[in-house]
Amino acid sequence: MKTFLIKYLRPAVALAIILTIVTGFLYPGVVTVLAQVLFNHQANGSLLCNAQGQVVGSELIGQYWTQLKYFHGRPSATVNPVTEKPEPYAADNSSASNLGPTNAALKQDVQQRIAALQAEFKQEHLPVPAGSVPVDLVTASGSGLDPDISIAAAMYQVPVVAAARGMSQQAVMNLITSNETGRFLGVFGEPYVNVLTLNLALDGPSANVHQC
Repeated sequence: MKTFLIKYLRPAVALAIILTIVTGFLYPGVVTVLAQVLFNHQANGSLLCNAQGQVVGSELIGQYWTQLKYFHGRPSATVNPVTEKPEPYAADNSSASNLGPTNAALKQDVQQRIAALQAEFKQEHLPVPAGSVPVDLVTASGSGLDPDISIAAAMYQVPVVAAARGMSQQAVMNLITSNETGRFLGVFGEPYVNVLTLNLALDGPSANVHQC
C-alpha cells in the first residue's frame, strides 16, 4: 500500500496540482495581462462609445438597422434564449438557421427577404437599386451576428442611402471605399466593410464616437 501511494498516487496528485496552477492560473493570467496591455480595445469587446460614455455597439457584433438612411447588415436567424422567439442579433444566443443551399425553406426565405427589402424601399419612396440583390443581404450568417457586409452589398444600397440622406451617390461610395477592409495579408478572404463603422461615418463628426 505504501509503495502504491509513493509510486503512483503522490506523483498523480502533484502533477494535478502543478497543471492546475499553470493552466488554471498562470497561463490565463499572463494572457489576460498581455491582452489588456497590447490589445486593450479588442480584448474588451471592440466597443464604441458616444460622448456621454454610453456604448453604442461593438465592431464584432452586428445590429438591426431599420432606418433606410443607414446601411443594412445581414439578416439574423438568432432567437431570444428565454422566449425562443426570433430576435435579430441576439448576442447571448448565437445561432444559424442550419438550412442548406438546396433547402426549399431557405429558398422561400430568400425570396421573401428580397420582396421585403424592395417593398421597404418603395414604401419610403426611395429608389429600388437595379440588378440582383447581393446574397449576403438576404441570407443569414452562420453566427447570426455578422457585423460586416461585402462591398457589393454596400454598393447595392448606395442609391437608397444617398436618396434618404440627400447626399450624392459618389459621396456615399467614397465613404464605403474609405472604410473598406481588404483581404487578410492581401490574399485571404474578400474585401468588406463593417456596417457599424460605416453608418457612424455617415453621421460624420456629429456622431462623436470613440473607442471605449
